[in-house]
Amino acid sequence: MTAVSRSGNAGERPVVGGEFAFTDADFRQIAAILYADSGIHLPDTKATLVYSRLAKRLRAIGLRSFREYCALVSGADGVPERQAMLTALTTNVTRFFREPHHFEHLKAQVLPGLVEAARSGGRVRLWSAGCSTGQEPFSMALTLLSLFPAAPDHDVRILATDIDPNVLAEAEAAEYGTEAVSAIPEALRGRWLETVKGAEGLRWRMGAAVRGLVAFRELNLIGQWPMRGRFDVIFCRNVAIYFDDPTQERLWGRFAAALVDGGRLYVGHSERVQTPLCTPDGLTTYRRAGSAHV
Repeated sequence: MTAVSRSGNAGERPVVGGEFAFTDADFRQIAAILYADSGIHLPDTKATLVYSRLAKRLRAIGLRSFREYCALVSGADGVPERQAMLTALTTNVTRFFREPHHFEHLKAQVLPGLVEAARSGGRVRLWSAGCSTGQEPFSMALTLLSLFPAAPDHDVRILATDIDPNVLAEAEAAEYGTEAVSAIPEALRGRWLETVKGAEGLRWRMGAAVRGLVAFRELNLIGQWPMRGRFDVIFCRNVAIYFDDPTQERLWGRFAAALVDGGRLYVGHSERVQTPLCTPDGLTTYRRAGSAHV
């Protein structure tokens, strides 16, 4: 597969050479659908990636060209394939305690106040937005349990959302291989996880206390948010980088509005929050103006 020089009529010129004809018009139609459905922006430089990932879908469903594929995902009967296309074109890179400085900040600067509030009968809510296969919200839960083992007995919950139902199904299973859980400190792993036998050998499963803290839900971040209450903590890391600037700006504003006064927003290492409601509070960490539990 090679990139192809652009020449000929606009829209009909091939942008990638390979098994299936893939024109500029095909790429732009797929990019427009993805943007409308998810807010994800595909620049022209992603044409080769789009081809390589979606060519597998064409083979799987027996289509002969990207023109046919575009017709399918644009039609009323193409809703399931639009979801498959979204799954194919999104990247789910995650691991336990990724960007550990965030969890250190959460444990030292934020959770003590929230724990005290919960012990006094207060409501505490955390949100992992773009949770992928669950490592992020379970890392949040383990951090919380390390300070507050009785958290499941109080009004403390973690919402974990993602646009992709396939990764949510993996997250809800809460089972991981030995290599994946190696990033979890041994003391936490020994207390809060359990071992299970799977088809591929020994696996680790989040214990009942960890699973009980986390609720997984499908959610499109550019769509309607059904949650009514506000959050003390929001993690949305390495998600906004896939959006264009106007979409990012709207998203940061919505997150800020969803935080309690004094609540924290944690973002990815290359992301910067631009909203007057939030001020920096550490490395890629922001605090909503005002004061609350913390």
